[in-house]
Parts: sequence; C-alpha cells; structure tokens
Amino acid sequence: CSVGAQKLAEKFTILNDRGIGMLTRVYNIKKACGDPKAKPSYLIDKNLESAVKFIVRKFPAVETRNNNVSLSIACIFQIYFSSFECCLDHVCELLNTIDACQVFFDITVNFDLTKNYLDLVVTYTNLMMLLSRIEERKAIIGLYNYAHEMTHGSSDREYPRLGQMIVDYENPLKKMMEEFVPHGKSLSDALLSLQMVYPRRNLSADQWRNAQLLSLISAPSTMLNPAQSDTMPCEYLSLDAMEKWIVFGFILCHGVLNSDQAALSLWKLALQSSTCLCLFRDEVFHIHKAAEDLFINIRGYNKRVNDIKECKEQALGLMHRERRKFLRSALKELATVLSDQPGLLGPKALFVFMALSFARDEIIWLLRHADNIQKKSTDDFIDKHIAELIFYMEELRAHVRKYGPVMQRYYVQYLSGFDAVVLNELVQNLSVCPEDESIIMSSFVNTMTSLGVKQVEDGDVFDFRGMRLDWFRLQAYTSVSKASLGIADHRELGKMMNTIIFHTKMVDSLVEMLVETSDLSIFCFYSRAFEKMFQQCLELPSQSRHSISFPLLCTHFMSCTHELCPEERHHIGDRSLSLCNMFLDEMAKQARNLITDICTEQCTLSDQLLPKHCAKTISQAVNKKSKKQTGKKGEPEREKPGVESMRKNRLLVTNLDKLHTALSELCFSINYVPNMVIWEHTFTPREYLTSHLEIRFTKSIVGMTMYNQATQEIAKPSELLTSVRAYMTVLQSIENYVQIDITRVFNNVLLQQTQHLDSHGEPTITSLYTNWYLETLLRQVSNGHIAYFPAMKAFVNLPTENELTFNAEEYSDISEMRSLSELLGPYGMKFLSESLMWHISSQVAELKVRGHGGQGLQVAAQSVLKRMTIIGVILSFRSLAQEALRDVSRLFKPPKSQSLWGGSTKLTWNCFKNVAMNVYELSSAAGLPCEIDPALVVALSSQKSENISPEEEYKIACLLMVFVAVSMPTLASNVMSQYSPAIEGHCNNIHCLAKAINQIAAALFTIHKGSIEDRLKEFLALASSSLLKIGQETDKTTTRNRESVYLLLDMESPFLTMDLLESCFPYVLLRNAYHAVYKQSVPSST
Repeated sequence: CSVGAQKLAEKFTILNDRGIGMLTRVYNIKKACGDPKAKPSYLIDKNLESAVKFIVRKFPAVETRNNNVSLSIACIFQIYFSSFECCLDHVCELLNTIDACQVFFDITVNFDLTKNYLDLVVTYTNLMMLLSRIEERKAIIGLYNYAHEMTHGSSDREYPRLGQMIVDYENPLKKMMEEFVPHGKSLSDALLSLQMVYPRRNLSADQWRNAQLLSLISAPSTMLNPAQSDTMPCEYLSLDAMEKWIVFGFILCHGVLNSDQAALSLWKLALQSSTCLCLFRDEVFHIHKAAEDLFINIRGYNKRVNDIKECKEQALGLMHRERRKFLRSALKELATVLSDQPGLLGPKALFVFMALSFARDEIIWLLRHADNIQKKSTDDFIDKHIAELIFYMEELRAHVRKYGPVMQRYYVQYLSGFDAVVLNELVQNLSVCPEDESIIMSSFVNTMTSLGVKQVEDGDVFDFRGMRLDWFRLQAYTSVSKASLGIADHRELGKMMNTIIFHTKMVDSLVEMLVETSDLSIFCFYSRAFEKMFQQCLELPSQSRHSISFPLLCTHFMSCTHELCPEERHHIGDRSLSLCNMFLDEMAKQARNLITDICTEQCTLSDQLLPKHCAKTISQAVNKKSKKQTGKKGEPEREKPGVESMRKNRLLVTNLDKLHTALSELCFSINYVPNMVIWEHTFTPREYLTSHLEIRFTKSIVGMTMYNQATQEIAKPSELLTSVRAYMTVLQSIENYVQIDITRVFNNVLLQQTQHLDSHGEPTITSLYTNWYLETLLRQVSNGHIAYFPAMKAFVNLPTENELTFNAEEYSDISEMRSLSELLGPYGMKFLSESLMWHISSQVAELKVRGHGGQGLQVAAQSVLKRMTIIGVILSFRSLAQEALRDVSRLFKPPKSQSLWGGSTKLTWNCFKNVAMNVYELSSAAGLPCEIDPALVVALSSQKSENISPEEEYKIACLLMVFVAVSMPTLASNVMSQYSPAIEGHCNNIHCLAKAINQIAAALFTIHKGSIEDRLKEFLALASSSLLKIGQETDKTTTRNRESVYLLLDMESPFLTMDLLESCFPYVLLRNAYHAVYKQSVPSST
C-alpha cells in the first residue's frame, strides 16, 4: 500500500470539506421542501400532482406515462439533483483504502489523521440520515430524471444507482451498520483512542472545581509557565464532536460493545451525557430511542438495550447546569486576569481556548436540549444566566483579537527557541528515518529556526498552512502498517509535533482557532430560543449588563455558510442583520424606558420645589404663629422636599435606586463595544440609544405641556421649563454611564422644538404655545375678558360674569415670558412674532376695507379704533415677548456680541437707510427694541395689491392715520375708557393705541417710502385738534372720560418729541388730566 500514491491527507481534507458543503445543500433542500412559502412550485403545481404521485409510486422505476411535465423542469431541479449526485464513491473508496493499509489511529498521537477519519464517518452518516428525512426526495429525483429523459431522450446515467440508494437508505443507520462491518476494526481503534481523552473532558463541575481548572491564580508561582500538555489539540477538542463520534461510531461498529469493556464504558458515558445529538444545525438525532430501535431487533443485544434504558434515566441536565455555573465564574476570573495582564495570553493561550471550547459545548448542549426535549426538570433546561457565560466568551475572544501581536511575539520565540531545538533532537535520535520523512521534518526545523520577533514588529504575514499539511501527510505516511518509520513506535514525536502545530496556529490562525473553539453560529437556526434567551436576559436586572453578547453572537452567523451553497449567504446575512438590529433596538428601548422612569421621578421631585407648593407651608407657619387652629386634627404633616435624600438605613433601597442600578447595568452593555461589523454592515449600539433618547425626549417635552385642545388648557411655561431642566439633568447624567454626546441630543431635539413642526411632522411646543397665546389668551383680550396692565407688564383677568378657566397673569408676567423665551429660543420666538404679525396684517387689511365701507361715521370710527386697539394689544404682547427674549439672550450672549447689544438700537432710519432694516432684523431676533419693526414690515408688505398702484396704497395709508386721529374723541363716551392709575392704563386696552399707531405708521410709511416723522406730526396735529374739541362739548355722556382720553397723547414715540407735543397740545392739559383721573381714583379705592 503506497501511502504517497493514495494521498490520504489530501482526500480527507477535500472530502470532509465537501461533506459539510453537501450537508449544507441537503439541509437547505429539506427546509425549502418543508416550508410552504419556499417549496418549489413544481412540487405544489396541481397540473403535476398526478405525475408526481405516479413517479413516487413507481420509484425508482422509469416509466414515461404522459408529457405533462415541462421540459424546463430539468433546469429548475438541477440545483437539487446535483446535491444528491455527490461522489459517495470517493468516501467508500477512502474507507476501503484505510482498511487495506491497516492505518493506525490514536487521537493522542496522530491527531489530525484520527480526527479527520472520525469526522468523515460522522459526516457521511449525518448526510445519509438527513437525506432520508427529505419526504420529497423521490419526487425531486424522479421528476428530474423524467425531465432529463424527455429532454435528452434517455435517463441520467447516474439515476439507477442513486435511485436504488434512496430506496436502500430508507432506514439509513440500519443500512450503514451493514456497510461498516468491514470497517469495524479501523473505526473501533480510532474510537477506543478516545478513552484517554473523552472521560477526562466529561467530568463533573465538582471535579473541575477541585482541580482548579482554568485558574491562573490558583498557583501564582507558575503563572508565567507555559500551559503544557501531551495532548494539546485534544484539550480544546469539542465534547459535542467526541460524543457524535462515539455514539454514531459505536452504532456502526456495535459488535465491539459486546467484546470490549472500554468501548462499552465510552458508549455508556456518552449516552448519559446527552439525550439528543446534532445532525446538522437544528436537525437533531434522539440517541436513546434510535439506538434502542436498532438494537432491540439484534439477537443477543438485550443487555445493550437495558444499558440504553438505564443511561436514558440518568441523562439529566443537572451536571450540565453545574458545569455552566462553574464556567461562569472560571471564565470571569480568566477574562479579568487577562484584561489586567494581557501578556499572560502568551503562556496561557491553551487555557483560553480550553475555556472557550468548554463553554461553547455547554451552551450548544443547552440550546439543543431546551428546544428538543420534553422537559422533566424545567430548571435544568432554562438558564437565565446564559448571557453571562456568552459574554465572558466574547470577552476572551476580544482579548485574543486585540492582543494577537502579543501572542504572535511569544510563540514566534517559542517555535524558534524551543520547539525547533527539541524537534531537531528527536529527529536526530530516530533510529530509522526514510528520506521523504527526513526531508519533511528537516523543513519543519528550518521553518521554525528562521522565525524572528522582527517579523512580528514589521507586520509580516505568517502562513504555516503548508507546514500543517505536511505534518498531516507525515501522519499518513507513518501510520500505515508497513511504514519504515511507524508513529506508533515514536509517540513522543507525534505529541511534540501536535504541540508545535498548536503553536503555529497561535501565530497565523488565531481567527480560525476562535471559530473552531467558540463559534456559536448555530443560534442562527434557533431564532425563537435565541430571542427568548435575550428577553430573559433583559428581564433580569443582574444579567442586563451582558445583553450585548446577543448582538455580538450575530457576528458569528456568516461563519456557518459554505461555498457549495452560496445562495444561503444572503438569507443568513439578512437574518443576522435583522436579529442584531432587533437586539440593539430592544436594548436601547429598555434603557430609554429606564431613563424615562428616572426623569419622571426627578420631574416629580422638581415639581415639589415650585413656588406654588410653598403656600400651604407658609399658611401653616402663619397660623402656628397666630395660634390659629385650622384643618382637621390628626392631619399628617406634609413632608418637605428633600426628605427622600435623608437615609437612616443604608439597606433601604428606593425605586430610584433600583432604576439607577438597572440603568448602569444596561448602559455598561450598550457601551461595551463602539461598533460591530456584521456582513459588511456596521452597527453602533450607542447610536440606537441616542436615536431613542431623541424620540422620547421630543415626545416628553410635548407631553409635558399637557395641552388639551378641548379645554384649551396648557402648562405654564415656567413649570414646563422646570420639568425640561430636570429631564435634561437626568439625560446629562447618562454620559456617566455611556459615551454618547448628549449635547447633540439636546441640540437636535430643542432646535426642532423651535420650529412649527418637528422632523416627524408632529406639533412642537412652539406651535402649541403660539396657538394657545393667539387663540386663547389674546382672543379673550379681544373679547374684553382680559386687559393689559402696563404697571405689571402682564395681562390680567377682568371681573366678568363668565370666569375664565385660566389666570392670564400666570401665563404672561415677566417670569413666564422669560421661561417661554428660554423654551422656544430665538427661532421659536421669531415664529411667535411672525404669527402675531400675520394677525396684525389681517387687522390692517380689515381697516383698509372699513375705510372704504359705506356704514355710518360713528360705527366706522368705533370699528377702526377697536381694530387698532387689538393691534396695540398684540404689539404689547410682542413687546413683552421681545423684552423677555432680550433678558434671556443677555444671559447667554457670547463675549463678542457686545457691539450688537450696545449699538444696534441707536441706529436711525435717516442715517442708515440702506442697512438699517438688516440691522433691525438682527436686533429683533435678539429681542432688542427697534424703531421700525422688521417683522411687521414684512407682514404688511405681503398685502400689496396688484390692482392698486403704489401711490394709491400710500394715500390709503395716510387716510387711515387721519381716520384714526379724527375718531379718537369717540372714545371719551365709552364707560370702559376711564384711566386707572393703579394699572397705568385703561380697562378697555385703549392705552395700547399709542403703540399701534407708532408701529403701524412706521411700517406702512417704510413700505411706501414716505416720511414717518412728517406723517406722525400730521397725525398728532389732527388728533390734538380733535381732542381739544371735546372740551367744547356740553354733553356729559359724550365727555365722561375726556381726561382719560387726553392721556393717550402722552405717548412715547421714537419719531416725535415733547416739544412737538407742546406745540400741538399744551402739556398743562395733560397735567390737569392726570390730576383729574388720580383724583377720581382716590374715592373709588377708598
């Protein structure tokens, strides 16, 4: 038997890889046929139903019944048929070659050869079993052959053998038990070599604990010593893989169970460990039932059947539950030590991969059994702490990826300084060494000797795949029975080379090693269980810090794809993206909800500090001082704000404490990685939280306005500002938990709130408050229920029959307007101003119409004055808003804006005609008073009519001012026109006429390019003469409030002077008017 000619190493490598690819293909066929949505159309086509039934009934016989089958079906089913048409002959041929060469198998010596052999047997078995589970396999193969015959005139040449194989393998294990009789010796030898490995791996948690397994600090003196073992690759070999080898292997060569006690011990130990094994992905094999069904019909196997039943009773999850518990603490300790001392990754790399492999086995065991076993003990199959174990796995994986160069540096020196020397001595001491083997081993020594640390520092790419393949070949050469150099006689050489191979992997294959020992892509096929574990993790506050492990697991999914089935890459990639997106979104939602709850608590505490809540405390203090007994006896004393911070017992945990603890745990998880890459997509967990915070902050701000459209109720600006500040304080504290830019959240949200609508098209606080002030407060002013009190700089409710549902003063005083300005900001206040100006422009339009109307002079005069009063009220409100904006802006003004604050209001229209309007607009945005209101100019400019010439418009503006001037005497007959010194105004708001006249005149004559001063002089002259005529009236009804109306001329104007007023209306009359109204108010006040 010429091993070189047989190329065993190459065949094992290719066939095992192709076997996984074939399993992938068959698995996808099974899933497609089992899913009504993905099932091939030709299998559910009603026109082909009879043909399919006929083919299945006659299978594998070929008989042409009719021509209903489309010729194109050959193309449709090519992908399925090609999956069945695998080269199983190569597997059988290789197994026969191994038997002929009497290959020696020992997992502790020729590890690669033995492992690949056992993998090939199990892959072949799994493939045949999975194939037998496809119910439509006969229909698929028969239809393909039928279409092939119609297309090419003859059946596919491989069809008879493949068809017969499908029939023979109806019960695949039974058929394979017959097939493997000749291979029993080789297979049993390979399996029996596991007796030195499997029992040592399959220990209880107590035995692990007593041995201080995976602990770096149990023996501090040996911490820097390299982790060594005679069976290096066996230490991190998957327990799940070994159990599959043992179970399937001893089923196929079951005779050895009766003749070898060691084989029986391995078999029983494997049966006690699991109740089901993984065939492929989420397809499982129920061990005990299948083995019992196979052995019960074999003569003399009653003892084996009893063994199976006994092992089934003992196969409980308690041992695995305790293992997971141990591994959580062991991996936590290992990850903590390595994060502090990453240099230990060099000597203790074996511990890391052992830990990953052990944890991976237990996680897969739990996932498989929880989904497929009818649970007797629920606790054994539900692990709410599984996220913690996965998290520590991910932490170890991250350490390996991050400190890969540290490990490379260590093992490059190890290979060149120690391994090369020891291997060279072993080769020199060999009694017999054929030329081919000598050349290979000499190349090993030379390769290792040439290594140096400088290669690592220079970033050279290492590649030892050729060296590992050569060692695989050498194992094949030295494992046949007639080999000149038998590895069975030189075990030390095999063990040394296995160690060297592990060391080379630490240099060039760290990523592959991570996939080999810790790949959890199987979660991709257990989506429901995966999501359930995630929800359990979030529900348990102590585990939420590990929730990031679930999105990180999605990065594993693409490693389960295979090049023989490229069409599934897109499906698995999409699944990994959707699951990762869902997990991160749920984590962000959970954090957002916790933050919202904390904000609610803090807003409640802040609300307790509002001035309105101190009234009761003051009342109690006053009553106590005056010894008045009020209230019911025994009434509990109201707790003062801040009492919740006085802790008498540190064990007492408040709801706020619990929320902060839960938030810190969850934020740790969100902040764990800056980003993760899945299928060429980058996910940033912190951005999910930022996005959710923006959305929730937006909704919360609008919600805290408590706006009720039906009742027109809304929160006071100062109370909303207090709540928003409390909310923002909590959000700022989030930066202590997670590295997000909370200032960006504030900017995005608060800037949107200064606009009419936010980015989602929803109303903002700007639109809500603008609408409320215009439609509720100012409308009630127009209706005579509210008056503007200049002395208080606020709007105040007037006593009326129908009491208003709100107190206007509580929404319009200085503090409230400042709060409103701070909430809305310059942009929001500009929108408020523009809305006010729109209302003014509509009033001006009505005034122009009234001027052309045909009603009586008295009625027209009253209408004009009423509308001018409304305009004045609106402008007074805007003046309050602008003053508040100015006060707020001064608190936040940048140092370099002094020129704006110091000089913009000193500009005059005559001096800077070209630039004044631009400066006024800038000044107005900052809240500064301007001679000419730019917003009003813009609003009135939009009223220009195309049918009226500019000259005509100018005349109308002049006539409007004349009409107002000559109409003013009619105000004296109104009872409500009496001046009140207490409020420095009139209850019917006619004191606002002065502001309306000044601003409207300035805006109109700016638009029509007239002289503002000249027109106002004319107005003053007309108004003065009109009012002086009142003194000549004898009717007391007409002149009842003459003095109060006189005071309207004592107005401040940026365009007129007191000298001009004196020339038109003697100031002595104003002084006498003031004396008269004050004299009238004294008896009324007393």
